[in-house]
Amino acid sequence: MITFSEAQLTAWLSPLIWPFLRTLAVLTSAPVLSSRTFPVRARIGLAFFVALAAQPTLGLQPVIGLNDPQALGAVFQQVGVGLAIGFSIRVVFAAVELAGEVAGFQMGLSFASFFDPSLNTQSSAVARFFGQTTLFLFVVMNGHLMVLLAVIHSFQAFPVDQNFLRALEQMKVIDLGANLFASGLWIALPMVGMLMFANLALGIVSRVAPQMNIYAIGFPVTLTVGLIGMAVTLPMLDEPVMHLMQTAIDAFGTG
Repeated sequence: MITFSEAQLTAWLSPLIWPFLRTLAVLTSAPVLSSRTFPVRARIGLAFFVALAAQPTLGLQPVIGLNDPQALGAVFQQVGVGLAIGFSIRVVFAAVELAGEVAGFQMGLSFASFFDPSLNTQSSAVARFFGQTTLFLFVVMNGHLMVLLAVIHSFQAFPVDQNFLRALEQMKVIDLGANLFASGLWIALPMVGMLMFANLALGIVSRVAPQMNIYAIGFPVTLTVGLIGMAVTLPMLDEPVMHLMQTAIDAFGTG
C-alpha cells in the first residue's frame, strides 16, 4: 500500500498553492478577467493552470505548511499582492475613463450617464466609450498576457513569506495611482483645450451679438468640437495606454 507522509504532501502542495492564491486574486480584481461574464469555475481553473505551468520559472519556493504559524501571513501576502496587481491595472482603465469624464463634462454630456453592470457604477457616455476603447486596446495589445507575466515576475520581487506590509511599501501603489490619474488628465488635455477655445469663441459671439441665443447654438457647437477632438485623439490613444500599462506592471518587478 502506497502511503504519503504529511511532510511529503506539504512539499508537493506548498509550491503550488501560494502561486494559485496570488493568481486567483489577480483574476478576481483585474479588468476583463474579473468580469461577471467570466465564470467563477473557469477563473479558478485558469488560476490553477497558470500556477501549475509557472512552476519551472518560479524556482525554489519556501515550503510553508497549511498548519504552520506562517500560513496565515502567507495567505494575506498572496491575496494582497494579487489584489494590488489587479488594482494597478484597474487604475489604468480608471485614468482613461477620467479623461472621458472630463471631456464629457466640457462637451455638455455629463448628464448622459449609464449604469455599468460590470462595475455596479454609473458613468457618462464619453467615459464609458473611452473605457470600452481601452478594453479593446487591452485585449489587442495582449494586456492579459502582460498581467500574467507580472504575476510570475512578482514572485522574484515579492517572494512567498508573511511580510505583506513590507511588500505593500515596496509597491507604492498610492504613488502609482497619483501618476496614472495625472496621465488621465494629460490624455484629456487636447480635447479640453479645443473646447476651451470653442467656449471662448462663443463668449465673444455673445458679447458681439447679444440678440443671439447663445444657449441654442452653444450645445451643438461644443458637441461638434468635442466629437472632432475625440476623432483626432482616439487614434493616438494606444501609446499612452501602453505606457500606463508598462508603468503599472513595472512596479511588480518586471522592469
